[in-house]
Amino acid sequence: MNPKSENIVWHAASVTADDRRRVMNQQGCVLWMSGLSGSGKSTIARALENALLQLGHAAYVLDGDNIRHGLNADLDFSPAARSENIRRVAEVAALFAEAGLITITAFISPYAADRQRARDIITGTGSGTGGRASGRFFEVFVNTPLAVCESRDPKALYAKARAGEIPDFTGISSPFEAPASPDLELPTATMTVETAVRRVIGHLEKTGILTTKGEA
Repeated sequence: MNPKSENIVWHAASVTADDRRRVMNQQGCVLWMSGLSGSGKSTIARALENALLQLGHAAYVLDGDNIRHGLNADLDFSPAARSENIRRVAEVAALFAEAGLITITAFISPYAADRQRARDIITGTGSGTGGRASGRFFEVFVNTPLAVCESRDPKALYAKARAGEIPDFTGISSPFEAPASPDLELPTATMTVETAVRRVIGHLEKTGILTTKGEA
């Protein structure tokens, strides 16, 4: 999104990404977890955050419900509001990643176009990103069949959606466009949380996001 005012300029940071990497022993990035309600996104995200902190790395979770209690409290679940929800989160995640954090998002983010827009914002390839530095973006598909998610139904949301009490509910009355080629896929119907966390950490090591002292 381009700014409405023409009287603003992007101020480049004096601290570079390499400076942050040397101090933090990691490269800032965004792990964008998407999947149906009940797929395990938040559970994996929190377990991953804790595991990374135990390894001495700085990580932070942006959770869908938490964000809607503050920054996005004014948005409903209509398609337009969902798109704006993801845009705002992507902008915040981009700033966190630029600060050097391993940023983990846990959002249904049902539309492929919105996820691509988030990737563009975070990698600095979208319009309106100004002079922002490029960030690393990894799309993580928490792939769980609808039937499994509905059997879990931790918040009784599916039951309410089936009863017509919740409109625009993803998987029931609103579509979920599954990622066609995610960077990482976690089939949680057959995978434990611990295994999912190890797989994500392995991916971060393989891609050079995680380093040890002296390597950066």
